[in-house]
Amino acid sequence: QVQLVESGGGLVQAGGSLRLSCVASGFTFSVYAMGWFRQAPGKEREFVAAINWSGRDAYYADSVKGRFTISRDNAKNTVFLQMNSLEPEDTAIYYCAQNSRTIYSSDDYDYWGPGTQVTVSS
Repeated sequence: QVQLVESGGGLVQAGGSLRLSCVASGFTFSVYAMGWFRQAPGKEREFVAAINWSGRDAYYADSVKGRFTISRDNAKNTVFLQMNSLEPEDTAIYYCAQNSRTIYSSDDYDYWGPGTQVTVSS
């Protein structure tokens, strides 16, 4: 069965960095686009970044553009999210997901990991 497992979250001071990883199994990882979403307390889940199957094309929310970088290693079935210059507003649970249709809508992602908590202190 499809499994996605995130790791790398934690507590960091504003201005710091974290690198999230998501290891996939149960499907042919190299043919699917993958995405990262986040959900802060009391807010809806929002798109953060996505990457196409080859890793050539990446897409970002305006709020993270220039600070976050998505990448993937198809040999290791892993997608990454490098987060730099973190801000308290980035505090959320971060989820990776397998994409099947359009990039920006969470409705177009079929499988989700359990998430990893990122907390940025001011």
